[in-house]
Amino acid sequence: MNRIILMVVRLIFRVPYYVFGIWWSGKRKHYDEEKAYAFVKKVTKAANRAGRVTIKSYGLENIPAENGFIFFPNHQGLFDVLVFLESCPVPFAFVIKKEASRIILLKQVISALRSIAIDREDIRQSLEVINQVAEEVKKGRNFLIFAEGTRSRKGNALLPFKGGTFKSAVKARCPIVPCALIDSFKPFDEKSIRPVTVKLIYLPPIPYEEYCSMKTPEIADMVKNRIEAAIAEYTTGDWLKENQETEKLH
Repeated sequence: MNRIILMVVRLIFRVPYYVFGIWWSGKRKHYDEEKAYAFVKKVTKAANRAGRVTIKSYGLENIPAENGFIFFPNHQGLFDVLVFLESCPVPFAFVIKKEASRIILLKQVISALRSIAIDREDIRQSLEVINQVAEEVKKGRNFLIFAEGTRSRKGNALLPFKGGTFKSAVKARCPIVPCALIDSFKPFDEKSIRPVTVKLIYLPPIPYEEYCSMKTPEIADMVKNRIEAAIAEYTTGDWLKENQETEKLH
């Protein structure tokens, strides 16, 4: 909360423009996904700078060249989506729990990016979301889905991945892109406003042919294991020392 206040205070004179711009991106008659995403990305970068958050991303070359894929990262908190919005070069929408979709500004971002709120207590609505995401991915849209279902609240440790969250990928027969978030819980969950760095690693995509014969719980375990391995690799002292001067800032 303290960092959100810092962001607002440091951007106080631009907040009305940003809020209106995001709202208009979602309400304009002729929707343009590229323009809407570009504006939300611009606001995100400004907010992160104002909040003293540095985003370092790796593996951008692993993002599929052809649209129609799904990111599956670990989930650490509300800041997670902002990490992707700053670093990802291509538009994407995301699936978010219904409770969070009511938060001011986030609600407008959801509309601007044509994202989807899911009611985890409503099985029928959840199935509708799975089918909707699959159909949109088939048409060339990209999505981000948090396979843990809720933030871990355990720092960089992961909760079990839910097999059901991968049903959209199976139905769409699309590439799965595992993503590892590191320290994304710090900006909003910690009370401090000291400068903080968040890392995002885009791992090699998993083509449909690689997972088509697997059950969704098996897919979930495979993706989780790859993310855990990446987090372990990118948080070791040796790696940090070797890459201190070569990390790419986005």
